[in-house]
Amino acid sequence: MKNKTFLATLTLSASLFLAACGNAASDSASDSSTADVTEPVKVTLGVVGEVNEPWDYVIEELKEKENIEVELVKFTDYTTPNNALAEGEIDLSSFQTEIFMDNYNRDHGTELTTIGYTVMAPLGLYSEKITSINELKDGDTIAIPNDVSNEGRALILLQTAGLIKLDTAAGLVPTTEDVVENRLNLQFQTLESNQTARALQDVTASVINSGMAVDAGFIPSEDAVFLEPVTEDSKPYYNVIAALSEDVDNEVFQTIVAYYQSEGTAKVIEESSKGSQFPVWDEAK
Repeated sequence: MKNKTFLATLTLSASLFLAACGNAASDSASDSSTADVTEPVKVTLGVVGEVNEPWDYVIEELKEKENIEVELVKFTDYTTPNNALAEGEIDLSSFQTEIFMDNYNRDHGTELTTIGYTVMAPLGLYSEKITSINELKDGDTIAIPNDVSNEGRALILLQTAGLIKLDTAAGLVPTTEDVVENRLNLQFQTLESNQTARALQDVTASVINSGMAVDAGFIPSEDAVFLEPVTEDSKPYYNVIAALSEDVDNEVFQTIVAYYQSEGTAKVIEESSKGSQFPVWDEAK
């Protein structure tokens, strides 16, 4: 009887030992499986406007192939995203021309730096009242952006259209004070860049940045009364991906640039902008 009791106890102990080993193996496998799942690298990217098809495409590619998760932080003006980048509230930005960024750095003592080029997005003259610049009349009012680089760019656009002449000494950043010939006595209303599209009901025509025009429902290549030509002199107006100067060599950021500067992205840019924007990363090299 004692022997039977002893054998039963021994069998029960062995069963408990094997079960414990099984549970330990299961827990170990579970821990190993968890370790194999790598958390994505997260990056925040500041943009302006709601329409961002090229970046939507790039974000999907990065998540699928590189486990990099890019979050778009959307702004409605051109100053706030630079402030956010300078303060470390976002990691990167992609919305501005290089000349705009250079002027921001000069005015704010910052060191935002280009880590990659994206597109040339031509500035356009838009109107709800005329369909050709030949219809402009004496004393008509044109709204233009009021920041240094975009005001200068808008005035150069009007000069290219043959409407005014500027003092050559002003270079790329003329103001309305540098208009030396104005045969139609055009009046200029300077506004925040995000207000120029909204001013269309109140002025004869308005110079609107490409992204703002798209958000307002325009197709720049089809709806602009006059569109900025793309030439070899356009490089200051190339749009850039910007980072803090200390992050220029960040491998994750450089991977994001590489995925943007791809044939797939170029196709999305062509389709989504209907030919209104042009990839410039090859020309910028």
